[in-house]
This record gives sequence, C-alpha cells and structure tokens, in this order.
Amino acid sequence: MHYIYRSNSRGMAKHKLILEDVFEDVSYTLIAIHCSLEDYRLAYLLNKSLSINLSKKEEDLDFDHVSASYSIFEWEDVNHQTTWNLITNICRKESGTLRSMGSLFGNDEKTLKTYNLISEHKTVDYFLKISSDGLFSGERSILNHIQDVSQIVTAYVIDISQLKSRNNLIFN
Repeated sequence: MHYIYRSNSRGMAKHKLILEDVFEDVSYTLIAIHCSLEDYRLAYLLNKSLSINLSKKEEDLDFDHVSASYSIFEWEDVNHQTTWNLITNICRKESGTLRSMGSLFGNDEKTLKTYNLISEHKTVDYFLKISSDGLFSGERSILNHIQDVSQIVTAYVIDISQLKSRNNLIFN
C-alpha cells in the first residue's frame, strides 16, 4: 500500500491511496477435487478421512450477476486457527424460454446453463479452501488423505496467485 500525491491545475494536492497488495496477507491453501459425489456425501467422506467437521452453511454462495449459487460447507478449527471450506465449483441452472412455432400453442424450450465459481478451472467439481492466520504446513498430508478416498478421482493444490477469479473465494 502506498500513497501518490499529485497536484491538479489549481495547484491543490490530490491524495491517491493505492491498495494493490491488501489481500496478500490472506493465507489459504486451495485444493481442487474431481469427483461425481453429491456435496453432502463428499463433506461426510472428507470429515471422516481428515478428522474434521464440515457442516453445510445455512446460505449458499450467491452471485447475483450470473444468478448462480454454490453450496458451501464450513468448519472452524479453533485449536489450529484455521477455517475449512468445501465449495462447489459448478452450478447448473435450467432456464425456460417461450418459443412460438406459428401454432396456436407455444413450445417451452428448456436450456441448461453451467456457471463456474472459478472459471479458470471448469472441470473441477469442488474446492477445499483452508484459511489460516499463521503458517499452514500440512497440505501434503491433507492431499494424501483426500486422494486415499476411493470415490475421489483426483485432487491437487491450485496456485492461487495465478487465479484471475480469486475474488470469488473471498466470502467470510
């Protein structure tokens, strides 16, 4: 964060605050998970495998600009000062359009639209976000436990610095 001082045509100083690195202090690990399980079933298996306690939040992540919502599970580990979130990456919405074929009755045509929370990773089914106030070093062990779940096809760590849509992961 830094300040820029400029003067305008009247000689008055303008102050501009640049907040380019504000979110750099936020520390989290992001793990991509590929599997075809329902969200509640995956949360149950992760709870069992990782000895955590994810539970569904009352409200989904809702993005009005695309009319998409994503289910989210959360667990706060007070002892290790970490927050765990399991978030769906894919939202499928059915929308109906009325199409007339020149007949007395119109035909309803349904279209299925797919939205992604993180558009750079369209094939990822879920993300496990592990936020920490301090240094978090257990990602290799966690990844091994996740990959040991037979219903999970694959899992891997995402480099969050390369994500263009990482703002979608700011929801706490």
